[in-house]
Amino acid sequence: MKQLTKAEEEVMQILWKMGEGIIKDILNGFEDKQPAYNTVATVLKVLKKKEVVDYKKVGNIYVYFPLITKEDYSSFQMKHLLKNYFGGSFARLAAFFAKDNDMDIQDLEELLKEADKAK
Repeated sequence: MKQLTKAEEEVMQILWKMGEGIIKDILNGFEDKQPAYNTVATVLKVLKKKEVVDYKKVGNIYVYFPLITKEDYSSFQMKHLLKNYFGGSFARLAAFFAKDNDMDIQDLEELLKEADKAK
């Protein structure tokens, strides 16, 4: 799996929420300022090339859909974060979140419980 840019992730978040959609639907999914139609079309071409999305042609319209799940990409991102910023140490990651996010003991226990489930 390849790392996505911020723009690519924004488009993917919308597609994951929708399941599938045409460019106009994706544009309407932006909560803040809508990018240009051509910008979204270009991002979708790149995502297709990265094999993250595909499309089906319905008449003369392209309906885009994700090829990877949000959960799979989230897992990939967490592994990347853990490896590149915390030396592969989950304990260092947990300590960072506990310190920088002012986590209480209950939140920390929940984090550790989720980590155990993921093993």
